[in-house]
Formats: sequence, structure tokens, C-alpha cells
Amino acid sequence: MNDFCAIQPETEDRIDAEITMMKTPAKLIESYRAMLRIRRVEEALADRYAEQQMRCPMHLCIGQEAIAAGVCMALRRDDVVYSNHRAHGHYLAKGGDLNAMVAELYGRTTGCCGGRGGSMHLIDQRAGFMGSTAIVGGTVPLAVGAAWAARLQSKDFLGVAFFGDGCFEEGVIHESLNFASLHRLPVLFVCENNNFAVYTPLSERQPARPIHAIAQAHGWHTWTGDGNDVEAVAAIACEAANRARAGEGPQFIELETYRWREHCGPNFDEELNYRSIGEIAAGKQRCPVARSRAKLIGECLATEASLDAIEHGIAVEINEAFQFALSSPLPLGTDAATKVLAVSNSCAN
Repeated sequence: MNDFCAIQPETEDRIDAEITMMKTPAKLIESYRAMLRIRRVEEALADRYAEQQMRCPMHLCIGQEAIAAGVCMALRRDDVVYSNHRAHGHYLAKGGDLNAMVAELYGRTTGCCGGRGGSMHLIDQRAGFMGSTAIVGGTVPLAVGAAWAARLQSKDFLGVAFFGDGCFEEGVIHESLNFASLHRLPVLFVCENNNFAVYTPLSERQPARPIHAIAQAHGWHTWTGDGNDVEAVAAIACEAANRARAGEGPQFIELETYRWREHCGPNFDEELNYRSIGEIAAGKQRCPVARSRAKLIGECLATEASLDAIEHGIAVEINEAFQFALSSPLPLGTDAATKVLAVSNSCAN
């Protein structure tokens, strides 16, 4: 094991303590709620999308919720997250404002981008969610740049980039890996491997080798695990975050998961025949939300009634978010020139 992978005893003790804390009933229930909230928000969006009032493309992460919930459990509020076109889960797990997100999808002035960006352009700087874009790989170097800023300013926050297995074929991610490795930056690369880039499976796009093995060739620690097991995800993310924060360099996490619905849109897509009915059924059987609920009930960490109460609370919150969005004003034509340029005092003179 090279010097990038060396770990100090005090860091190891802190990691052990934090992982133990994540396994407490309160934390396990918290992670369950985070996943269930993402699931129910996206199901509500899917149900209402046909009303034609959300006039933006929408990419759902239903089936992949454990990655967002588990990784963000290991982060601090001042850690900065960058996401991609499938950003709802990352935004919500990091603490993004639900009202502002739903309003953004409806194109309202109260949206997190003032109604300009839609589903693929979310931001909540107060929560440390610095943005998502539709350009595949476009936010990965931004996370590296944030980590570079942390290093230059002697600050203790991490840069975190979420991306899919398809993104790993973009040149910019390899440039980012190289730069992060060269400067041993405090950055987490989180690869959500759902095996598809739109409709093309991984086996038709990349050689038969693990994605994380390519990152490992840069000389730093990599991780791989079941992206549908929120407890395992949180433990991996906890150790990776602590290593990065302790000055041990960038960390690469590859997590296997499965996307239930179509690449873009609210529906299921069995009729497209790029994946079999059996494959989709097997993917759904690995449901991270159902797995977490079964563990909580089976190990007497929660009761059916207490989890039903969580469900009810989420339903109320979602209903209020849609009411907020639909009661918010649409932008006016006169708003078009605003929020397109940050004018400094020197430029204004």
C-alpha cells in the first residue's frame, strides 16, 4: 500500500467512532427517512409530470436513493457537493430546500434558480449544494476546483462530485482525477454505477475491468460497494471523507445500483427492450428503501407505526411543497435580464 493510502491512528479512531455512531437506531432511521423522502418526492413529480406544467426534462433517481442518503450522511454542512442531470436525490440529501426545488421544476420565481434552470439545474448554497448541470462531466472539475480552493485557503471542507458510469468515459473526469492526484486534494469522486448510459449497457461501452481500478492507478485509495445498502454506503463514505479531510488525498468511490425508470422522464420503459423484464424485476428486488425498512422492523429498531408516521410527515411536506410552487408567480419578461451577470462595484462605476 502506497503513501496515499497510509492512515494515522487518530484518523482511524475517529473513523471507527463515526461509523459506530451511524449504526445507532437514530441514525439508521434518519437514513431511512432520507431515502424515503427522495423516493416519495420523485414519485410525486412523476405522477404530476403529465399535467404539462413542469416544462423541463426530468431524470429520476428512483432505485438509487441509498447513494445520495448514505454519502451525505458522512458529509458536513460546509462540504460542497456538485451533481449532474440526475440531481434530485443529491440535492435533497445534502439539505436542499424542497419548496425551492419543486418551484424550480414548475418554472416559478421562487425556484432555486428563479425558474430558469429546471430539474437539471439545482442549487442551494446554504446547504452546500453548489450546483448541477446537464453537461455530462461538467461539474466534476468544479468539485476539484472547490477542493483546490480549500487547500489554498487552508480550510477544512471537502469537494464532492457525483457522476454516473457513463460520465467516466468523458475526458474531463480523467483530467480531474490526474489534477486531484497531483495535488492530493480533499475531494470525493462518487461514481453511481447503474450500468447504463441512457440505453447502452456498460459492457458495450467499456472494457471488462472495474471503473474504480482505473482511479486506483492514480495511486490513491478507492472503494467499491453495494449502492443499495445505505448502511454500507455511509460507512464507506465516512472512511473516505475522513481520509480526505486528514490530508490523505482524493478518494474514489464506485457504488453499484439500478435505475428503475426511464433515462429521462417519469415513466417505466420496459417496452423499449434495451433491458429485460427479468433484469428490471431483479433490480427492484434490491430496493434500498424496502431493505432499510425490513432491517429496522426485523431488528426491533423501529415499529410499523413509527415508520408510518415518518411516511405521513413526508406526504404532508410534499403536498405543502407543491402548493407553494403552484401558488408562486411565473417570471415576467422583464425578469429575463436579471441574474445573468454579477456586477462588481468596479464594473458599476
